[in-house]
Amino acid sequence: MRKAKIVAIVGPTASGKSALAEELALRLDGEIVSCDSMQVYRGLDIGTAKPDLFARARVPYHLIDLLEPETAFSAMDYRAAAEAAVTDILARGRLPVFCGGTGLYFETFLRGDGGAPAADPALRQALLDEAREKGAGALYAELGRVDPQAAAAIHPANVRRVIRALELYRATGVTKTEWDRRAAGQPPRYDALTLCLTYADRALLYRRIDERVDAMMQAGLLDEVKRLAEAGVFERSPTAAAAIGYKELLPCLDGRATVAEATEELKKATRRYAKRQITWFSARPYVTPLAADGEGGALKFEEIVNNALVAIQTSSIML
Repeated sequence: MRKAKIVAIVGPTASGKSALAEELALRLDGEIVSCDSMQVYRGLDIGTAKPDLFARARVPYHLIDLLEPETAFSAMDYRAAAEAAVTDILARGRLPVFCGGTGLYFETFLRGDGGAPAADPALRQALLDEAREKGAGALYAELGRVDPQAAAAIHPANVRRVIRALELYRATGVTKTEWDRRAAGQPPRYDALTLCLTYADRALLYRRIDERVDAMMQAGLLDEVKRLAEAGVFERSPTAAAAIGYKELLPCLDGRATVAEATEELKKATRRYAKRQITWFSARPYVTPLAADGEGGALKFEEIVNNALVAIQTSSIML
């Protein structure tokens, strides 16, 4: 039985994934499946670089604006939602085009979880309560003791992922690292071509990041943060409060930082995040690099699109 065919455009933030995925979807009769851990939340729009209404009118998007920010959403939740979206897209004879930089989510969809148990609501709530009472640092320190490899791969501010790793260990006595090892040994469940936008000139990518942060600020990111804070979103949702694009601007609201200082911190945090994404995707054997620049600097968009189309047409999925 032939596996279903999918294409995925992944890579670091601000690398040009969305524009490329949208163009490929238009040319290949596809629909986009977002693979972004924060775009699933309503109201977190500018800071997550969520596609605007114009983009969504051009190409159907899935897995955007699914939940309120205070709702927990794990990689396994993503897998279930993505399965439903892909089944729907394929049933209509169209091509699923994944797009995003949350590598863990895409890998969980592609390969499964190695048999790891689903979230235990009671245990998860207990861990959330611990995070509020003792601080996120205490949970991260515990993870460092029981599963140092997982702790090294998770940012201390990413409370959601720290909690999931501890949840797995407390529920099963098996570390997240071991569950990941088991999952990595499973064959992909889809005939997938995963293209990762890469930059030989890291400075070029960093300039793109800085320019995008400036554009977000001009588009009203600080106002978005104020609105969410006034609505109590950051109090109810540790995930939103720790998200890049929001936590860096929160100090502006009580005078702990100027807008210029917060903007610069956001640029630094985004560059650090991009480095982690590059490390993640470069270590995945199923990922095919797709150059976004060359000796003469950034490639023209049409050249990147054409190179992606050639990669798709000559790949094993034979679209």
